[in-house]
Amino acid sequence: MSGKLNSDKEISTLNHIFRALHYRNFRLFFFGQGVSLVGTWIQQIAMSWLVYRLTGSAFILGVVSFSSQIPTFLFSPFTGVLADRWNRHRMLLVTQTLSMVQALTLAFLIWQGTIAVWHIIILGFMLGCINSVDIPARQSFLIDMVEQKELLGNAIALNSFMFNGARLIGPVIAGVLITLTGEGACFLINGLSFLAVIACLWAMEIKKQEARSKNAHAWRELQEGIRYTFGFAPIRSVLALVAMISLMGASYVVLMPVFAKNILYGGPKTLGFLMAAVGVGALIATIYLASRRKILKLGPIIPVAASIFAFGLIAFSFSRVLWLSLFLLTITGFGFMVHMAASNTIIQTIVEDDKRGRVMSFYMMAFMGVAPMGSLLAGFLANIIGAPNALALGGVACFLAALAFASQVHALQRVTGPIYEKLSAVPEAVTAVDTVAE
Repeated sequence: MSGKLNSDKEISTLNHIFRALHYRNFRLFFFGQGVSLVGTWIQQIAMSWLVYRLTGSAFILGVVSFSSQIPTFLFSPFTGVLADRWNRHRMLLVTQTLSMVQALTLAFLIWQGTIAVWHIIILGFMLGCINSVDIPARQSFLIDMVEQKELLGNAIALNSFMFNGARLIGPVIAGVLITLTGEGACFLINGLSFLAVIACLWAMEIKKQEARSKNAHAWRELQEGIRYTFGFAPIRSVLALVAMISLMGASYVVLMPVFAKNILYGGPKTLGFLMAAVGVGALIATIYLASRRKILKLGPIIPVAASIFAFGLIAFSFSRVLWLSLFLLTITGFGFMVHMAASNTIIQTIVEDDKRGRVMSFYMMAFMGVAPMGSLLAGFLANIIGAPNALALGGVACFLAALAFASQVHALQRVTGPIYEKLSAVPEAVTAVDTVAE
């Protein structure tokens, strides 16, 4: 009898963790995007290894990363307006198709034997432009798929679970493929993987959305989004910490080929294992977030998670043993993902629906748009003081930023008070907002 009760309890727990998958559209998105993200991680590892193989320069690694991410910083505020005005479903069909073309072009250049760093930089910039449209639309599209605002937290956690499951699988596959066949196969597989998400997007049945305002001037809508985003202290504070973590911490990924080859004396497989270790930690983090019955205490969790990330980064910079490096990167991945997913959940919960695309564009600007400056800085510092010291310095900066955020948490309570009544019909959302100010 007890065995049956335990079994029922386990089924109930699993149903709770994956509750957003009850929606058909989100199930399709989860499957299609999951396949595509495996290909994306395969390409990312192949790209960094290819650039380092061609140049042997940490600074050029930073330049390539900068070229692919700077469009998010430059264009996201404007594409966020588009995400609030246009049909997000159709936007995603276009962006995913263009991303597939970019990957297949890289594969063609490699097999022709004509690939050069300037090709990679230009195609990376093109992909960055595509992503600057895709990411705000994709983040805002979550509410169109799950329909219930109280399930947003779970959908975001499962979205992160999918992303990090791919980060666990993709790098390992990439390491093996690079060793056996070279980088070209990695880009081909990524290009073909987009067919899965495109097919799933076509299969969705999206309810007709209320007409979004197209009569208002786009520039005025952008100004409105800026005032709304940066005029509300909780959103402003969360975005500031996200930006600092991205600037000084998230760029550690750019230096991974240097650690794999010059610090740990490995090859493509070592690089794959290092990135997979980050994925393991992030995957544990998303399971932890998805299993929460309510979005409790996310506010205080944010600086704690950022501190865990900073500690993992600093400790990893001193490691010269592979197994210890893998363990420390697991901790790093856990802290980073809890911080980012919690920040995303809080912002998406408290934002007004008609401004969701614009606010999420500023979130992605802070998350991914600031990262290119961090990539250049990391590459520059690595050339001057060495990759380990550059990484340790970034970790210290992230820890100080987490302390600064923690000192503001109580003061936010006075600002968030008025929003509680507006969200009283959504108990989970109220809890999330309330805990920002605890």
